[in-house]
Amino acid sequence: MNLILALVLLYGHFLPNQKVAELHIPGACKYLAIMLHYSLLATFAWLAIEGFHLYLLLVRVFNIYISRYLLKLGLVGWGVPMVTVIACALAGVYSRDKLHIVQDSSATASICWITGKTVRYITVSGYLGLVFLFSAAILGVTVMKLWKVRNHPSRYKESRRMKMWRSCVTVLGLGCILGVPWGTAFATYGPLSLVGIYLFTILNGFQGVFVFLWFLTLTCQPHPEESSAGSDPVTQKMETSFNS
Repeated sequence: MNLILALVLLYGHFLPNQKVAELHIPGACKYLAIMLHYSLLATFAWLAIEGFHLYLLLVRVFNIYISRYLLKLGLVGWGVPMVTVIACALAGVYSRDKLHIVQDSSATASICWITGKTVRYITVSGYLGLVFLFSAAILGVTVMKLWKVRNHPSRYKESRRMKMWRSCVTVLGLGCILGVPWGTAFATYGPLSLVGIYLFTILNGFQGVFVFLWFLTLTCQPHPEESSAGSDPVTQKMETSFNS
């Protein structure tokens, strides 16, 4: 729910951004820039938290109890972005800015955003880079776990094709949950910038749809007895993780 709320805040403040910037109202533009930055960092934070939660279930397995776990997650997911945004607001970096359009450098678009390039690179690109590396590593570990379980000769001999298909769907859904498609943002620079922009827009534009389908799939699971009989331990842990 926290990840979904962060995404709703992100898109809710992004969609009217350009229109508000064209109104030339400094207070409204500054508010929108602050909330856009905050919701973006909160989205990154909760993507990383989903990866950390999965790490506890699949890698550590034992002794994963953490006192006041949900409270600590909330402080990290919502508190760390808030501290960052407050520091940026005190530095006065939120205002109306102009972005150059890729195909025509002379054309610009107004947006309420961070005006300082250094601050933008550190608090957005740097933040995203760390989250992307962590999420990609967690996804790689998950794929390895699934591969080992699927190749078990005694327990998973029946319906192997169905299990493999389910693994692929699980990995695709998990990749969206962990925010791996956000890594295409780094492909929006350089000679393949146009392709990167299309990929970034399509994949992340449909992230909400992917998250909805993922949670819908987990919600429509059969009863625990039936699920435990037909699912492997890794898949069960992931389902427990994202249903909790």
